[in-house]
Amino acid sequence: MSASPVRIAALTAANYSRVATTLPCKGAKTACHYGSLVFNDKVMQARLPKAVYKSLKKTIEAGAVLDASLADTVASVLKDWAVEHGATHYAHIFYPLTGITAEKHDSFLEPDGRGGAVAEFNGKVLIQGEPDGSSFPSGGIRATSEARGYTAWDVTSPCYLQEGANGATLCIPTAFVSWTGEALDLKVPVLRSMKALDEQARRVLKLFGHANIAHITATAGPEQEYFLVDRSFVLARPDLMTAGRTLFGARPPKGQEFEDQYFGVIPERVLACMAETEAELFKLGVPVKTRHNEVAPNQYEIAPIYEQANVAADHQQLVMTMLKRVARRHGLECLLHEKPFAGVNGSGKHLNWSLGNATQGNLLEPGSTPHENLQFLVFCAAVVRAVHRHGGLLRAMVASASNDHRLGANEAPPAIISIFLGSQLADVFEQLKKGKAKSSKKAGTMDLGVPSLPILPKDAGDRNRTSPFAFTGNKFEYRAVAANQSIGAPLAALNTIMAESLDYIATKLEKAKGKFEDNVAELLTEIAKEHSAVIFNGNGYSEEWHKEAVKRGLLNLRTSPDAMPVLASKETIATYEKYGVLTARELESRRDVALEQYCKSVIVEANLVVELVNTKYLPASIQYQTDLANNVAALKAAGVKADTALLEKVSGLIADLQVELAKLVKTRSHHVDGLLAEATHFKDHVLPQMLAIRGVVDTLEGVVADHYWPVPSYEEILFSK
Repeated sequence: MSASPVRIAALTAANYSRVATTLPCKGAKTACHYGSLVFNDKVMQARLPKAVYKSLKKTIEAGAVLDASLADTVASVLKDWAVEHGATHYAHIFYPLTGITAEKHDSFLEPDGRGGAVAEFNGKVLIQGEPDGSSFPSGGIRATSEARGYTAWDVTSPCYLQEGANGATLCIPTAFVSWTGEALDLKVPVLRSMKALDEQARRVLKLFGHANIAHITATAGPEQEYFLVDRSFVLARPDLMTAGRTLFGARPPKGQEFEDQYFGVIPERVLACMAETEAELFKLGVPVKTRHNEVAPNQYEIAPIYEQANVAADHQQLVMTMLKRVARRHGLECLLHEKPFAGVNGSGKHLNWSLGNATQGNLLEPGSTPHENLQFLVFCAAVVRAVHRHGGLLRAMVASASNDHRLGANEAPPAIISIFLGSQLADVFEQLKKGKAKSSKKAGTMDLGVPSLPILPKDAGDRNRTSPFAFTGNKFEYRAVAANQSIGAPLAALNTIMAESLDYIATKLEKAKGKFEDNVAELLTEIAKEHSAVIFNGNGYSEEWHKEAVKRGLLNLRTSPDAMPVLASKETIATYEKYGVLTARELESRRDVALEQYCKSVIVEANLVVELVNTKYLPASIQYQTDLANNVAALKAAGVKADTALLEKVSGLIADLQVELAKLVKTRSHHVDGLLAEATHFKDHVLPQMLAIRGVVDTLEGVVADHYWPVPSYEEILFSK
């Protein structure tokens, strides 16, 4: 296929048989290993004193204040359990504003003063850690010289063990705050927003006559899309290795146009990798459920059953970590970038979100006749109102340089935030706009016309893959979340704006006079009239919708620099401060960190473009040009008429490439004042110039003889299994 030494080496390394790892469990025996590395409820009940267990359980399930006096007992039991499983170290796990999983390992062992050592771990160390946080982004909350940061034990998320080749580490989920107590992470806003959501949802449920209401929590289940490619190709592609995406690459003769990838048979090597990943996640108590081929070649998906939002966010970080870790055991690389390859679908993270409790169940369960289910309609209307009022915030929460390559394309939801309710609920809301809803479209059944096939129950409405926020039966699916980001920020936003909307509804109903049902009907009509502009069941990819959205007054924040300022807008600050989720200073810091990360991502890619053109693509093209010129000269010397068209084309492209490269070098070094101005410059000038260079290089790839080309092609990367 190729004579390039680098590509021959990559292809040779890729074409081998990988013996699947022997899993610790098979078939039904998987259940006995599920949660085996988690300090879960079963372990706590068996090991902790009864009073300690009950107190801890009350904190976990009901949000009661943590009794710090019990920490020493918990720490001792936790340490013994961990050491029995081979642990030598412990680590406070936290999630800084970079979105990564951060950890610092400390040994249990301490000198005993007699030449030996003992394993020690106490309540003070369990509850609070002090990592050096000076190098984490803070968005101006503190100076670089101010290094102190605190991690605080999050008792609501279970501790677990991470196994390694030479032992295990006890991992303690924690929050991360500054010396001033300001949130420097993604967990604190989630926990604060869940508290606010619980308080406001309780007010609404009390109005419906409920008593003894159990703790209400948001639930989440993020579907994760990802690519698996042979690691040898990644090592031969500096852009994939450094930026996580290909900055160059001509489209192969075949992409995804045959639609033969989606739900296709999973390649054997990939299936072995998936099975091992799932086995590792099962041991950590992560409830992964689904695996399948996605739309693009070498693209796949893993999805869990949804669970308490805070735990789901921690588990999602584990999923991303484990996908990358296990892939390398199989000689593969897991790519979590939103758009690693041009011309085929990119990856997202579909965040399934709902709320409920142990006594009332799922509060977004419509039942068979949703028009009669006033409680459901109130909570659903609260979502509609929240998304309409805060659509810009939801867009800002998924803004990044990498997600900009995906949002709005014919593969992902548009940057316009709208809600898909389905035909049944959309009809109910249309009725509400005119007054009281009196009917619901029936679900019905499907007769497939073959006696041996069963008659299938039919949902009351279809799904919509083009909607960024879609109702899917008893939950909403936020489809615009980026593949590589933590779900913490989007979760906190959803919880906060829902709390604000429920607060509005509870306040209106508490003040209303007359019959409760009539007051509810009147309020639902008001919300339907004022906020139904956000409901859209059609094709979100169409130009017609973009024009219609403008008429409806919906925001279209196409790029991250357009969206990120919303993170610290007056409306956002007022909402977050009212419910104690984040202060103005904390929000402003998040806006600045997001803008800074955007700029850094683009400049790294721009630097890569310059490096790759200068060291790979130009030399390869010039070598080919030289050989063509020598061939033409030799033919002329022999008296043979030479066709110079190819030489002229290659020479013209090389000249164009040098001109465009000079423009990029100039524009990338242009400095402006302020993060927003800098991000806007990168968006308007640097990224377009990078695309101009890519266009020339990709054209050269289709012209230059194959054995000159210095890196593996799309065809080789995407179709070598």
